[in-house]
Amino acid sequence: MTDNAVKPLNMLLVEEQALLRRTVALTARSLGLGTIHEAASMEAAERLLREHSFHGAVISIDCGSLPGCTYNLALLDRVRKGLYASNSGIPIAVMAEHATAELLSDLRKRHVSRVILKPFRARVLLDAFASFEQLAPHKS
Repeated sequence: MTDNAVKPLNMLLVEEQALLRRTVALTARSLGLGTIHEAASMEAAERLLREHSFHGAVISIDCGSLPGCTYNLALLDRVRKGLYASNSGIPIAVMAEHATAELLSDLRKRHVSRVILKPFRARVLLDAFASFEQLAPHKS
């Protein structure tokens, strides 16, 4: 590999559904979109974020169908504060069940580049990861 060769993107997918995570990761690899690291929980995502530098992330912020439950934006806040190995400006897309005006405002403040409403096709996630190549602040 020469010095000017482009390194594949290193990306994070945080989603509790194993089948969706696996499908997207394997398909992204076969399409040459880069390496998708999978996390089934926020705790697993934080471990990966401490250990690896990512060029982008797609994060499920749902808290399920629990009454009175609010979206969990803590992981987004910690990424944006630069508390992990990744550049704090990496492109982030979020997956959510519903998008209220308040949620969209909160996500805009956190510089979220895309909101993906559930249900969706796996192709939507692949498109989000593909867009990170143009949005990533730098490649390392």
